Amino acid sequence: MIPTVPTPPLRLKPVAARQGALWVRNGFRIFFARPLAFTALFAAFLFGAMLLLAVPIVGSMLVLMSLPLLTLVFMLATAGALAGRAPTPLLFAMPLRGDARRTRLLVQLGIAYAIATLFIITLADFADDGALRSLEDALRVGKPEEVEAVLEQSGLQFGMLLRLALAALLSLPFWHAPALVYWGGQGFGQSLFSSTLACWRARNALVVFGLGWALLVTLFGLLASVVFGLLGSREMIGVAALPAGLMFSTAFYASLYFSFVDSFETQSAAEDT
Repeated sequence: MIPTVPTPPLRLKPVAARQGALWVRNGFRIFFARPLAFTALFAAFLFGAMLLLAVPIVGSMLVLMSLPLLTLVFMLATAGALAGRAPTPLLFAMPLRGDARRTRLLVQLGIAYAIATLFIITLADFADDGALRSLEDALRVGKPEEVEAVLEQSGLQFGMLLRLALAALLSLPFWHAPALVYWGGQGFGQSLFSSTLACWRARNALVVFGLGWALLVTLFGLLASVVFGLLGSREMIGVAALPAGLMFSTAFYASLYFSFVDSFETQSAAEDT
């Protein structure tokens, strides 16, 4: 049975490693229950992000600030879908309505996340001496010899690993923080600390969760390569990757709600058990 949304006060629950696999499964299950609605929700975010990126100077900062809100919106969407309500893009306005303190805290989380992400990008660019940016430019130009030359740079792999490691660490305090502000009534620092602590206690489940997504994406890539290779249409792999990427991304965000409700419980519920 799917647990209901926790309400204050919140207490940490023990999380078994196998629950990470259940989060992946539940993410797909709720996605396929309302695939068009969830896809439209994520597509609305992508469209909004494209519009923001067109704004000079501050556009990219605003997109980064919106990512913690995106996780909360999908948690609201998943909770609503479990209750029989179809997700709509109107959910993006819900966390920012009503409680002024809660809205302020969510904005503060977005600003903190954006600043931390920009710091990671700057640090990694310095560490790899701009190798990743050079690779992006070479791919944009479409010259294989330039791409090959950049791939041979020694700092590229280190820079990519550094970005991945720091991004993973940054995700921990922000994993549950927006939901803890919205549903738990927690403050800025308390929500970041509670999220980090919950992720640490559920670290084995999160590892299984991450490996599950990596395995699914890898298997899809291999299957697509084999199928389109046998059909003699390898150019279709890129075409198939677009809807598949949209589906995987949407199901991933839909699955975050399950990691939250499996990590926290109300004090009254804890006392009853």
